[in-house]
Amino acid sequence: MLRRFLSRVLRTYGLFLLTVALPTLLACLYFGLIASDVFISESRFVVRSPQKPAPTAIGAILQGAGFSRSQDDTYTVHDYILSRDALRELERLYQLSRAYGGNHADRISRFAGLDPDDSFEALHRYYQKRVSLEVDGVSSISVLRTSAFSAQDARQINDKLLELAEHLINQLNERGRQDMIRFAAAEVAAAEEKARAATLAVAGFRASKGIFDPERQSALQLQLVSKLQDELIATKTQLAQVRDIARDNPQIPSLLKKQETLQAEIAAEMAKVAGAGERSLSSRSAEFERLSMERAFADRQLAAAMTSLEQARNEALRKQLYLERIVQPSLPDVAVEPRRLRGVGATFLLGLVAWGILSMLIAGVREHQD
Repeated sequence: MLRRFLSRVLRTYGLFLLTVALPTLLACLYFGLIASDVFISESRFVVRSPQKPAPTAIGAILQGAGFSRSQDDTYTVHDYILSRDALRELERLYQLSRAYGGNHADRISRFAGLDPDDSFEALHRYYQKRVSLEVDGVSSISVLRTSAFSAQDARQINDKLLELAEHLINQLNERGRQDMIRFAAAEVAAAEEKARAATLAVAGFRASKGIFDPERQSALQLQLVSKLQDELIATKTQLAQVRDIARDNPQIPSLLKKQETLQAEIAAEMAKVAGAGERSLSSRSAEFERLSMERAFADRQLAAAMTSLEQARNEALRKQLYLERIVQPSLPDVAVEPRRLRGVGATFLLGLVAWGILSMLIAGVREHQD
């Protein structure tokens, strides 16, 4: 009699029992008696840089290269927290494989429970399920959540991840400082080399040509020519006066000789200043001016490079990134997961959906056969 009753029940309600009742019963057993408590620790942080004044030339270059964009560095921190490097450091300090895979957790939830793979790659996949990051696009505040089977483990993991992120930010700061100063120092070294070469070129010109400053020496030569011309005018005046008094005066030949000598001397001095030959000051002045301009430009470039180096050092001290903890890692006092009633209810609803679909399919098949 009982066998016949059970057979009728299975024939009538077998599909319902298989798709709804049995999964719901298993879910009740798992969530009610087996599933381990999961604690979640939450912290909030922001990656920011201090308020900066109007960028200088070198600051604009490095800012254009993306050095001081804290929003980008926020995503850098996120990637690092979820990376294998961060997991490797946590494994070294806290042995996460044991914390997540010990017997204190149920076999379904723990690491290497149903899946016997206990490799580092499998641990990394499991770790990414236990650590989550969210960022607010408006405020740039990041929310870090870490889950573990004990409240203390969840908090320790969260706190250590923030420490690792701060260490990463410090590395970015140091790299940025070194890059800025290295770039400016290279510019100073190049400018010093150019200034040294320009100074040596001017000194070589003076040594080889025997000229210190063509412009100043030309002024001295012209002053000498002016004096000779005054003397020549005085001689011509005296010669004219002597001739007017006595044409046979014995001073006339000496005055004529003096006049010729002065004219020759004036011509020679003028040739030194503005002659057509290569030894004239005017022909050498062009080369000297070119070398002087190159030296002056090199000196100005050196001064600008040294100013940029000083600014780079100041910028390196100012343009630092900071990881500010807005909310410290919390120590949960109650397990948030698993959500047992929701899990049982979801299993029941999915079972009802599956039962309804399968019932319609079976009814359609039977109707088609009939």
